[in-house]
Amino acid sequence: MPKIDRYERDIVAAFDKGKLVSVATKAELARIKAAARATALKDRRVNIRLSSGDLSDIQARALEEGVPYQTLIASVLHKYVTGRLTEPRAKGSAGGPARGRRRRSVAAG
Repeated sequence: MPKIDRYERDIVAAFDKGKLVSVATKAELARIKAAARATALKDRRVNIRLSSGDLSDIQARALEEGVPYQTLIASVLHKYVTGRLTEPRAKGSAGGPARGRRRRSVAAG
């Protein structure tokens, strides 16, 4: 489990004591639950080849995030295809793509 700071411990303690109250409406909760069900439905298997270095980096990042590496890969792919994953802007650029790389136009989410 990843380390948590004092602020996060305070939140967990407040939750455990029942001091936190949801502000989500019933409609919002229903929408979120439906999205979670649709996202969690994994009915296809895909095999891909990655470099050893990339796989090691992915596994390290997944460990930092506290999730299995295959879940991290699936999450990144899902965000990409739904347009919620964008490339970071290059330093010093005025919003253009990084030099030498094509940039795909996707909406931030």
